[in-house]
Amino acid sequence: VLSFAEAPRGAVDLSHSRVGVLRDDPATWPRALVLDGLAYDGLQPVLAARARLPWLDRDPGGFVPRPYEQLGAHYRQHGRDADARTVLLARQRRLRRTLSRPARAWSLLQDATVGYGYQPQRAVWLLAALFAAGTLLFAADPPAPSGDGKPPGFQPAIYTLDVLIPVVDFGQQSAYAPHGALRWAVVALVTAGWLLATTAATGLNRVLRRN
Repeated sequence: VLSFAEAPRGAVDLSHSRVGVLRDDPATWPRALVLDGLAYDGLQPVLAARARLPWLDRDPGGFVPRPYEQLGAHYRQHGRDADARTVLLARQRRLRRTLSRPARAWSLLQDATVGYGYQPQRAVWLLAALFAAGTLLFAADPPAPSGDGKPPGFQPAIYTLDVLIPVVDFGQQSAYAPHGALRWAVVALVTAGWLLATTAATGLNRVLRRN
């Protein structure tokens, strides 16, 4: 039981402790709380992840990843996968503050595109938006044939997929060359496609390793 009449002014150190069920009161959580290495089978009261997150960020030494991993595993073991994802996503966002600027920029991109692998639907929506924008653009201003032979019929949607999805070749991009400002649109779509593919792969790899 971790319950106080009021929040302690000093630090409470639970590091490397082992308990069955930890009962505490969010109203009297200590301002400084060391949880690194704490292992538990249950938490009372049962709180949603967003209500529990402030409990993790009270270590006087700054960010410590292990309590986030422990809480995420606890939620998953109890069938609360959405709460587990919320905690592990918060861990990555908190970790981002400790990184160098280049690493922070890459981390931010992973968050924006796929939520570090915990929100892959973001990549689907981004891909759908880029596909729709590209299809409308190339339908309004089609690129010119790039060779002397007879090219396949131009299809704006297939051309957009050819540009947007790395490695895949539908034969449209090689048959038609963009002109003027369309070149920049193609460059932007190609870049976006590679970034989405790379961040999705990185995020998926992270989730699989953690599972």
